[in-house]
Amino acid sequence: MSATSVTPARPSGAPRNKPSRVILASLIGTTIEFYDFYVYATAAVLVFPVLFFPTGNDTTALIASFATFGAAMLARPVGAVFFGHLGDRLGRKTTLVASLLTMGIATFLIGLLPTHENIGVWAAVLLLVLRLAQGFAIGGEWSGAALVATENAPQGKRAWYGTFPQLGAPLGFIIANMLFFVINNALADPEHPGVASEAFLDWGWRVPFLFSALMVIVGLWVRLKLVESSAFESVKQSGKVTRMPLAEAFKHHWRGLILGTFAMLATYVLFYLMTSYTLTFGTRPGLEAAQRAAEAAGASFDASAYVPGLGYSYNQFILMLVFGVVFFGIFTLVSGPLADRFGRRRTLISVTAAIALFGFTFVPLLGGGTAAVMFFLALGFTLMGLTFGPMGAFLPEMFPTNVRYTGSAVAYNVSSILGAALAPIIAVWLWGLAEGSPVFVGFYLTGAAVLTLVSLILTPETKDVDMEA
Repeated sequence: MSATSVTPARPSGAPRNKPSRVILASLIGTTIEFYDFYVYATAAVLVFPVLFFPTGNDTTALIASFATFGAAMLARPVGAVFFGHLGDRLGRKTTLVASLLTMGIATFLIGLLPTHENIGVWAAVLLLVLRLAQGFAIGGEWSGAALVATENAPQGKRAWYGTFPQLGAPLGFIIANMLFFVINNALADPEHPGVASEAFLDWGWRVPFLFSALMVIVGLWVRLKLVESSAFESVKQSGKVTRMPLAEAFKHHWRGLILGTFAMLATYVLFYLMTSYTLTFGTRPGLEAAQRAAEAAGASFDASAYVPGLGYSYNQFILMLVFGVVFFGIFTLVSGPLADRFGRRRTLISVTAAIALFGFTFVPLLGGGTAAVMFFLALGFTLMGLTFGPMGAFLPEMFPTNVRYTGSAVAYNVSSILGAALAPIIAVWLWGLAEGSPVFVGFYLTGAAVLTLVSLILTPETKDVDMEA
């Protein structure tokens, strides 16, 4: 490999991209990717059960909708392998542009889909295909953004820089849900304020999906200005680019793959319980309210088959969630300096232990009135920021440069199957099993945290790893 691919005057280890460009490129891409993901998650609660899965049973329709939401997690490891291979062979920049385009096109097309009323079961099939494309894209997005941030970070600030791609999660959530909030209110039916209007179900829900195209254009403009990190260019110059990154990672770094996967488990379970499940639980009417609504509509009502929730309107609870996600964003940034000072392992062990205890608060806090629910959301999202933030540096640091994209992407996305793909479905099932109580859902989170604690205890500290070695 020719040495002319690296500028000779550049000192070894010097950043190849301006800090502001690194931060913006890693932040804006993940913000767009998570925005697209959350737009789907919100629609999976509000719209898709009615328009794509009209089974006649609310709980069954919701589970079917969440199943397509979780199906994307199955595609994420495939995307991790594909984009990881490209990222370790061709470079981070090209791969990040490709993943962003894939996600943007899939999200835009969801906004154009015909519904079950138009083409029957094929509507659900097409929705599933595009959802799998979303998962495939995000499988390569996160790791690439994390590598752009950490491989270009100044010495001693890798965890801090690594929090910026993580910050895309709370920002994407806020943008996606506030856009749905504004559209839902603008198209609200004054005679039925708690029910999605005909206009919203007809075309309003499509706007956030179509809006994604504009965000992708901005993201592409920023990412095309990047150059490769000195770490990757050093591997190219030395001729150490591996032909089969996946095989190399499994052969020589299998321990890191396993430990990294389980290190992310509690983070993923908490993530989707605090977003998808709480939105469902918070907005599901109580038993009496549901019975009154059925009587007013002249429909039959089976109280024994109904799983009650907290009974907040969508508008009320989405604002409560956004309030909680603000804590998510703040403590994502706070976690970086903590992990740089005290180490990734020590920081994550402390936070994961707190998550395990948090699982026991589901019943008293979610059943304690609005103030208690608000405290629950603030506490849960604070823990989410503290555990999610350090992962931007921790997982990439577990692998050498020539398999770093593949290794971190596979660990991150296989964990999405064990955690995120199953979490909403398991939560709804446990919620029904406890007849409307979230007690088993909280125990589920505690169990996931215990598994993560074991993984973290077995994982060495990565704070002082040389990213160019």
